[in-house]
Amino acid sequence: MNTTPRNPVGAHIPVAGGLAKTGLSYARELGAEAVQVFVANPRGWATGPGDPAQDEEFRTRCAAEGLRAYVHAPYLINFGSHTGATVEKSVVSLRHSLRRAREIGARGVVVHTGSATGGRTREVALAQVRERMLPLLDELDHPDDPDLLLEPTAGQGASLCARTWDLGPYVAALDAHPKLGVCLDTCHVHAAGHDLGAPGGAKQTLDLLVGEVGEGRLKLVHANDSKAGCGSHLDRHENIGAGTIGAEAFAELCAHPAMAGVPLVIETPGGPEGHAADVARLKELRG
Repeated sequence: MNTTPRNPVGAHIPVAGGLAKTGLSYARELGAEAVQVFVANPRGWATGPGDPAQDEEFRTRCAAEGLRAYVHAPYLINFGSHTGATVEKSVVSLRHSLRRAREIGARGVVVHTGSATGGRTREVALAQVRERMLPLLDELDHPDDPDLLLEPTAGQGASLCARTWDLGPYVAALDAHPKLGVCLDTCHVHAAGHDLGAPGGAKQTLDLLVGEVGEGRLKLVHANDSKAGCGSHLDRHENIGAGTIGAEAFAELCAHPAMAGVPLVIETPGGPEGHAADVARLKELRG
């Protein structure tokens, strides 16, 4: 009998000291059913080979325990940048995250969709996204390769993806590649202008998302409440039920057909106690 929940719930976990040694111990304390990790400095360009022993233990234990793993790529990546050096480093960094994800058995790599810097038009930036990101997607030809999951932002600056309808042109620019998916951050999409806290807001948002990218593209949800209000464009995460989204929106989210099999991973404040409480709350809300 399949005992995997319809929506596994977990957290972004710390891995300093070892993916398996530190990370999986933390996950166990939270009762996590899914985890997200960094495999490089999230605020830098440095890449590393990892620890083969820790990689093997992490991959083996996740498989044995039915724990779904995901990688979050570094924040500096921006395929829409007008700066050549940033684009080149973005290619190297994302390729590294994709390779490391395969090595640790992760199902997907989350990457922010970036922005059109230097006063460039969205069309010019998307053409560059296509030129530099599509080859990386085409390299994902091994059965164990992860999906690349696009995460829209809260709409700061010249963001290429914030509202649901921004994702349609972005996915189209990448030929709706079969290895391309979406990671929806609830705080981001709420701050961008989709009112998840309103009655029916979560359902409407997911209906719009599916209309833009098609069924089956939603692969992961970053489940974060929001300190700031709808349309604020402020990326300020809050604990589940303590922000302007509210707990009921997460129950509504989980009930949507597009969420079948989609894990929820928290990136909320509060440390171990706060994280454990948020994981437990989401398990209640998923029904």
